[in-house]
Amino acid sequence: MEEGFCVNSGKQRKVGIILSYLTIIVSTLVQLLYTPLLIRMLGQSEYGLYSLVSSIIGYLTVLDLGFGNAIIVYTTKFHTQGKFDDEKKLHGMFKIVFSIIGLIAVLLGGILYLNVNNLFGNTMNSLELEKMKIMMLILVFNLAITFPFSIYSSIINAYEKFTFQKVLSILNTILKPILMIPLLFMGYKSISLCVIITIVNLMVLLSNYFYCRSKLDIRIKYMGFDKTLFKAILGYSIWIFLGIIVDKVNWSVDQFVLGAVSGTIAVSIYSVASQINTLFINLSTAVSGVMLPKVTKMIANNETTDKLSNEFIKVGRIQYYIIFLMVSGFTLVGKDFIILWAGKEFEVAYYVTLILIIPISFPLIQNLGISVMQALNKYKFKSISTFIMAIANIFISIYLAKRYGPIGSAIGTSIALVICNIILINIYYHKVININVIKFWKNIFEMTMWFIIPVALVLVLMFLTKLDGITGILVYSFVYTIMYGIICLLFVMNEYEKTILNKVFKKFRVR
Repeated sequence: MEEGFCVNSGKQRKVGIILSYLTIIVSTLVQLLYTPLLIRMLGQSEYGLYSLVSSIIGYLTVLDLGFGNAIIVYTTKFHTQGKFDDEKKLHGMFKIVFSIIGLIAVLLGGILYLNVNNLFGNTMNSLELEKMKIMMLILVFNLAITFPFSIYSSIINAYEKFTFQKVLSILNTILKPILMIPLLFMGYKSISLCVIITIVNLMVLLSNYFYCRSKLDIRIKYMGFDKTLFKAILGYSIWIFLGIIVDKVNWSVDQFVLGAVSGTIAVSIYSVASQINTLFINLSTAVSGVMLPKVTKMIANNETTDKLSNEFIKVGRIQYYIIFLMVSGFTLVGKDFIILWAGKEFEVAYYVTLILIIPISFPLIQNLGISVMQALNKYKFKSISTFIMAIANIFISIYLAKRYGPIGSAIGTSIALVICNIILINIYYHKVININVIKFWKNIFEMTMWFIIPVALVLVLMFLTKLDGITGILVYSFVYTIMYGIICLLFVMNEYEKTILNKVFKKFRVR
């Protein structure tokens, strides 16, 4: 097992980042082509119903308790320190723990199933309630089999085998619509979609299992329950768990609230906005998502805070190039895009999306800080502060959803984001983690001053030409991207970033 760990890890990280963005591109293309078809074939109401069920079942994923993240950190730490027996004991112990969690998921899913009528009987008819129950059973089964196998994905991540993981993720993204589209045309709807999701997920889980056995030579065996180790991991993961709960509340509670007070139409509108918001989140984690093992090694090797700060700024700048381009681009042409993509009845989703993505952009470019806190075992503050705000978010969202529908729910979520994930967390980074956030935001401010130029020029172009529909989207997006790229290359990028860009171009250059 020792030989398979971290071989060419630097190269694996670079390939992992490139494949992460490729995964996002593929996922975006699938959403662009598949989601409009799905909405039209299911109908706005049933699409909202499917989105609501997925959101509810998503709550049960918090039963992971942060252990998946802990396995990555402790596997990396044990292997770096040469404690291979401790690593094997860790894997065997958590294979049992995850199996128990799978059974708990079934139990809680059954409770949700029995209370569907009580929760949503006021806003749904009997047919919608019956479909909801069937979909819930299928997705609970999906979740139950996912937990025992999830340890293999964490091990692959800890071993920094990002190429395999990202390729598998791309195949996962492509397979679901390929299998589902023929069924849609045959008249099958949301229940069949849940079945396909479960089948494809099972294929992914088995692929991870066989990769660990054949390529990493890992045979997980129960070697006893180490109470001391489990207590240490529980002390680490409990705050990760609390953070996961907060994320689920902030990103899923709105659909749950809208389903209870407004019905499936409002849920479908919010779901369209939520998909775009998820794309922005994925864009940031494409880089930071593969950095946790590296940050853990840096801390295990007692690297200075200056080096951590430089890594924080370096990764944040790269993320900001992508995030700003996407947020500003969507602001410019997003309304026409949503109308063309989802339909005129989803126009409100444009405003919901803006309310979500503008405030989330700031913490997204600082996502490496989360990895630093996790590796330092200092996640407690973020978990507690965001948990308190998540509770406030629930009450704010209920009040605003009743008055303003999806827009009200989005405002409630954004208020929580600004207070906790922008203001408080930066104070914590600066005071406790000793990351130089002043230098970080100075970098971001200087970049933004240059980025405003292409935005202003395109706004003038839009005012003068007034192109609509697909023509306007393509023309304005193309012109803006070219202007943005020129400004970045000539005035914003440092030598490190230009070197990365040159390497990317060389890989895709035709020889």
